[in-house]
Amino acid sequence: MYISRHIEPVVARIANRKPVVVLTGARQVGKSTMLKQVYGDINYVALNRPLVRQSAKENPSLFFEMHRPPVIVDEIQKAAEMFDYIKDIVDEDKAKGQFYLTGSQSMKLMKNVSDSLAGRAGIIRMLGLSMRELDGLACRAPFKPAPEHLQAMLKEGSTFDYHKIVERIHKGFFPELHETPSDLHNWADYYSSYFQTYIEKDIKESLNIKDESAFIKFVKATASLTGSLLNYATLAEICGKDVKTVKDWLSVLESSGLVYLLQPYYNNFSKRLTKTPKLYFLDTGLACWLMGWNTSEQLTNGAMWGHIFESFVFAEVLKSYYNDGIVQPPLYFYRDKDKNEIDLLIEDGETLYPVEIKTTSDPTKAMVKAFTCLDRIPMKTRGAGAVVCLAKDVLPLVADVQIWPANLI
Repeated sequence: MYISRHIEPVVARIANRKPVVVLTGARQVGKSTMLKQVYGDINYVALNRPLVRQSAKENPSLFFEMHRPPVIVDEIQKAAEMFDYIKDIVDEDKAKGQFYLTGSQSMKLMKNVSDSLAGRAGIIRMLGLSMRELDGLACRAPFKPAPEHLQAMLKEGSTFDYHKIVERIHKGFFPELHETPSDLHNWADYYSSYFQTYIEKDIKESLNIKDESAFIKFVKATASLTGSLLNYATLAEICGKDVKTVKDWLSVLESSGLVYLLQPYYNNFSKRLTKTPKLYFLDTGLACWLMGWNTSEQLTNGAMWGHIFESFVFAEVLKSYYNDGIVQPPLYFYRDKDKNEIDLLIEDGETLYPVEIKTTSDPTKAMVKAFTCLDRIPMKTRGAGAVVCLAKDVLPLVADVQIWPANLI
């Protein structure tokens, strides 16, 4: 069963403006499935098939004679030789929407795009299914804790269901897991296969890893540190590698769409703000599998529940921006040297919207004390704030701050 994706109109919008559409995202988030569903009447070519890839690499001109645009080319980064030919084709024929290129290794893909297709390609980033997509909601607006967004979500009739939210966080958001009901054996088998495929097909192509066990320890350590300030020394110690190696490995996880480094909000008004990014593992189901939490009960009873819930909320917010075509979303966190912290800042022009993320169903005023720190930032205005949590109802907490149930992201 195909679940409609909110990013579909973005693909159509960019295809009407650019001759090349580039869609990046982690393996199995549904990139090619979505393109084939929406553009089922055009050619589709997958470069993960060895003979097809060989043909594309050895004779790109003949390849495009056989597969004339418009065409979907899946895993385009596997045949970098094709980019210059695509450039020549779109320079000669400036028609829009000729090439739809997908790739799960954005670092390698984006280098080729910037080298050969600068100005000719529109970039889209895609993550797994969102809560809105799973619930069939029409609201596609990027999240911010403003009254208009709240009204739009409430109008759709979204209702709070604690058990459904927890089960989804544990299951994860890869589309295949939501096609049919699955038990825990299917869940574990899926992630085991996914992780092995990721190592075999993505990592070994990107990194010359001689110690696979150390890399597995590194990925597990990354999952265990989700929602925390990035600490390369800690990661290096856990997997027994030097900091340079860990930096290289983390850059590949980031370019694969598995982790996101959330930058701190930094303004020249103060040198007291931290400059260290925050690390988020984007699919909570994969994180749970890596850490051995085989049931949702183990997850919610564990010490990492707060960090996993925060990662879930952040990923949902990030999806709302990617699904609107915003590849560099204005998302930050706040932390100063006095240890005042705000989990998420959303910048909209001169307005900063503060968001705190908690697993509680009964937030307290003390949780939003740090919001007033934003009042000291020159040229910025503090907007409406929210505590996104596991409460059932929208309620006021303090002036301009509301308790915001997690289903309304």
